[in-house]
Amino acid sequence: MAKDEREKHGGKHGGKHGGKHGGRAPHPPLRELLRVPPGERLDLRRFDPAGAPAGPARKAAGADAIARMAEPLASLQDRLFAASTAGDRRRVLLVLQGVDTSGKGGTVKHVTGPLNPAGCRVRAFKAPTDEERAHPFLWRITRALPKPGEIGVFDRSHYEDVLIARVRELVSRSEVNHRYAQINRFEESLARDGVTVVKVFLHISYEKQRERLLQRLDDPSKHWKFDPSDIDERALWPAYQEAYELALERCSTDAAPWFVVPADRKWYRNWAVGTLLREHLELIGPQYPEAAFDVEECRARLIAT
Repeated sequence: MAKDEREKHGGKHGGKHGGKHGGRAPHPPLRELLRVPPGERLDLRRFDPAGAPAGPARKAAGADAIARMAEPLASLQDRLFAASTAGDRRRVLLVLQGVDTSGKGGTVKHVTGPLNPAGCRVRAFKAPTDEERAHPFLWRITRALPKPGEIGVFDRSHYEDVLIARVRELVSRSEVNHRYAQINRFEESLARDGVTVVKVFLHISYEKQRERLLQRLDDPSKHWKFDPSDIDERALWPAYQEAYELALERCSTDAAPWFVVPADRKWYRNWAVGTLLREHLELIGPQYPEAAFDVEECRARLIAT
């Protein structure tokens, strides 16, 4: 597609993901800036992996912003968990997807750091076990969902079954297409049951992946993170990009939208995902439940002891 034609069809995404956002004018919520609109054709080349839309100007400012985010995130989580004790079924599921080295694990560590572990459920999905293969692909996902009042985080997810399954031809194309519809129905049912689903694609460049893989080879303390098969997977980069485009395009719905987060800059990635989580918690607006007992009577009884 020619540049002028791409700008005609993709200026909305290109401007939001590649432009500069300083302190000039208030910008829309990040959930609007980074969202993949339902029903639109997607071209990941229009999204700048090194961009920082609506973010702090520099790394130091980003670190300060992330630190300031800790208290409101912890407060929102506390209220969400407290509300569940009074029967509020609402909870959050943060889904992180991205190619190797995009920073899924690092994002989990930084975003969940301020949270109370008692109200946080983190699950990293690896290759399915024999037991998991014996069940439909959504079975293991359902078992890992957050309970009411919890914030659940998936490092990889059910989307592996339309990503690697497509690229490696583990199932037929018709089955992959059927799975898109299954995922949409599944996520819609989660939304009806009080789950706020926040799906994030961590978007890094081909060059940045090479740099990060080389860093793992150069540092003996990171050799455990490297597998020679990473190089084989890297050779399939175009196929994975296409698989991600299709998954994001077909499964970004009003019930469970996708967000594309530029991930070449780790500090921006962490700030953006933390901000998306905070914004969605604020939309939920959890409140501490009112006491189901007479506070003054209990105070008087306690003083008398």
